[in-house]
Amino acid sequence: MTDKKERILQATEELLAKHGFHGLSMNMVAKEARVATGTIYRYFSDKDDLLYQLHDHILTIVARKITQNVSDVMPLEQQFRTMWLNIWNMATDNEAPLINRGQFENMPHRGKQYKIALEQTLFAPVHRMFDTGKAQGLFKPLDNEILSALSLEPSACLARKHLSGTFTVSDEARDAAIKACWDAVITH
Repeated sequence: MTDKKERILQATEELLAKHGFHGLSMNMVAKEARVATGTIYRYFSDKDDLLYQLHDHILTIVARKITQNVSDVMPLEQQFRTMWLNIWNMATDNEAPLINRGQFENMPHRGKQYKIALEQTLFAPVHRMFDTGKAQGLFKPLDNEILSALSLEPSACLARKHLSGTFTVSDEARDAAIKACWDAVITH
C-alpha cells in the first residue's frame, strides 16, 4: 500500500470517529491526509469505494492483530489464550482502530456474502481453532460465531470497561476471565 493511500485511509478513519458517515466529505479527507482531493480518486472511485476499502482495511488489521503469534501446531488452549490476550492488548494498548465498533459494524461494505467470505479468510486461524476443537470433541458443537461471542469477544468488553475506569481488571482477574471464557465453550 502506498504512503498516500495509507494516509487517506487513516484520515478517513479518524474523521469517521469524530464526525460519523454523514459528516464526512472527500475535501475533509484530503485536508486531513494532506493530499489533493484529486489524489483520493487515484485510489478510490468515490466515497463509497473509500468506505468499502476502509472497512476491509480495518478488518484486515484487526484479524492480523488477533491471530498474531498463533500457530496451528500450538495446543488449542494456548491458541485460545494467545488470541484472547491479543484482543485484550489491542484494546488496552489503543492499537484498535480509532473508529468505534458501532460505527464499524454500520459501515457500508460490499454485501453480506463478500463480508462473510472476507471474514472467513482473514479469521481463518480462529475458525481452524474452533473447527479442530469441535472435531476433537473439546469444544461444544456450536457455530464458530457463537463460540467466538462466548469466548473471545468478552476480552474486548472487559478491556473497554478497564480502560474507561468503570472496572479495574487485575492480572489475576484477567487470567480468571480467560479461564472462564475457555470453560464457556469446552464440553464438560
